[in-house]
Amino acid sequence: MDQKTTHFGFQEIPEDQKAGRVRGVFGSVASKYDVMNDVMSLGIHRVWKDAMMDWLAPRAGQRLLDVAGGTGDISFRFLKRAGSGHATVLDLTEPMLTEGRKRAEADQMADSLDWVVGDAMALPFADNSFDVYTISFGIRNVTQPQVALDEAFRVLKPGGRLMVLEFSQIPNEGLQWLYDRYSFNMIPAMGQAIAKDRDSYQYLVESIRRFPDQETFLGMIRAAGFEQAKYRNLSLGIAALHSGWKL
Repeated sequence: MDQKTTHFGFQEIPEDQKAGRVRGVFGSVASKYDVMNDVMSLGIHRVWKDAMMDWLAPRAGQRLLDVAGGTGDISFRFLKRAGSGHATVLDLTEPMLTEGRKRAEADQMADSLDWVVGDAMALPFADNSFDVYTISFGIRNVTQPQVALDEAFRVLKPGGRLMVLEFSQIPNEGLQWLYDRYSFNMIPAMGQAIAKDRDSYQYLVESIRRFPDQETFLGMIRAAGFEQAKYRNLSLGIAALHSGWKL
């Protein structure tokens, strides 16, 4: 039987190798991850995450599962907005969670936070456990994004909300061309200068270009069972927010 393959950036690799390769990328860059996000996006990732919270409108007492939650950016924002509640940060890569635990917010919110090493495609939680599921700049690194969306649907309570923040495609060819020039020429060089790791940032740029466009991904969210599914472009479509409800 032919072995199933998937893409790792622009490479084709056996499907069963992708999680390990992704873990290697984020383990390598964990200590510089937050700094690199600021440099690569000129700080705009913070604006996008705030826009995510505006649309999400966290409410007091909600339980959040933040998948590929890394160093806790989304969970911290969620708990601040909600005022009270609980956030579980789940990530495949333990060094990312370790960096998150070092952040001042993690200390202040320790009673409201869990940090869990786990896989988006096999969540270690019971059905109908969470009010909100978020994944930010993470789903494109999952070996089978559709399986991750199915899992999101499973662990959300009826009435629960899915929100995905991910790099996307600019619906203007000229602007996409310019953005690609920036991404492919500048970001690996920044990765080398700041994180001493060109290859990991080369992969991140390639993985963005391999990710489905807004409408295709919207169809995947609907296929997982979510209703009232919609998306909003951010910064002309460099990133997009997708929302859906388990009704």
